Amino acid sequence: MDTTLLPSRIKDAVRLCDNSSFPKFVGFLTEEEAALCEPVAQKLGASYAFFGGYEDAQRRYFGVFPPWCDDYESFFPIKALTFTYREADSLSHRHFLGTFMSLGITRESVGDILVEQGRAVAFFSDDLSDFVKSQVEKVSKVGVTVTEGFTFPLPGMSGFSEITDTVASARLDCVVAALANCSRSSAVELIDNKLVSVNSILVDKAVKTVQNGDKITLRGKGKFIIESIDTRSKKDRLILKAKKYI
Repeated sequence: MDTTLLPSRIKDAVRLCDNSSFPKFVGFLTEEEAALCEPVAQKLGASYAFFGGYEDAQRRYFGVFPPWCDDYESFFPIKALTFTYREADSLSHRHFLGTFMSLGITRESVGDILVEQGRAVAFFSDDLSDFVKSQVEKVSKVGVTVTEGFTFPLPGMSGFSEITDTVASARLDCVVAALANCSRSSAVELIDNKLVSVNSILVDKAVKTVQNGDKITLRGKGKFIIESIDTRSKKDRLILKAKKYI
């Protein structure tokens, strides 16, 4: 998506929502694009939300809503499709995305693509789901069966591993260093390179304070939920307790 036009698209969505009293949408957005949308929507005083078809999605629609809407997620025009195939066949995110792009589907119309052995779940703008079902019989020469919806757990999200550590402070760089098991300088580099998001919003400030309940994504290293970071050890360091999606 052309990020230079994104603020104008958000303003248009807010204006159309105000004029029609119906929800309006822009999507799917990357975490960086979502971060650009938020201050625009806030400045306009809009009631807005982001959603990608499931909790903690990385690629998410932007939606703006009139006052009568109170269940935002049910309005998002998103559908999931499940692709099943032999577990012996090896398919990756790249194979699925390449297949979808070969059909002329734009990247903005495809959300997260979650892949595991024998199964993948992909999220689409809802007007494309029937088209994809009718067109996709193979992915990278591997036969697939396509069905609507998905079942939990989603691929790659079968559970959590527990993390307990101590940190000097609740600054983001300290927490990232603990979660990624790396030095603070390496953590700062991850943040500076825009590889860290908090609550699905890209963050490039190492000094940001992490709070209980925050969801942190380290691109290439995993997703984490901060259970607590507000008690201290006998050495006066903060005790970090987190869960990592596995």
